Amino acid sequence: MATDSKKEAFRRFLETAGVIDMLTKSLVQLYEEPEKPGNAIDYVRTAFGAPTPAEFDAMTEEKGALEEKVALLEAQIKEMALKIHELENPPTKEEDTTASE
Repeated sequence: MATDSKKEAFRRFLETAGVIDMLTKSLVQLYEEPEKPGNAIDYVRTAFGAPTPAEFDAMTEEKGALEEKVALLEAQIKEMALKIHELENPPTKEEDTTASE
């Protein structure tokens, strides 16, 4: 009995969340498709809004490029912060003479 109530609660959850409706719509679309796709799983994934393999590859490549850009910009920020610190805190004459000794 407990298993039946768990199944029913789960079914209500899926129905309330709209999962059953979305699955039904995507499967009906697939059924009505005149030329069936080679991969039904990819078709359903795309119907749910997942990227195609080509889109995924493009996003992965873009992510890598953006990570490189972030690293470059972080290095530039660090360099500029150091320059600002040096400009705001110039060495005094006393520090100049001890540094040259």
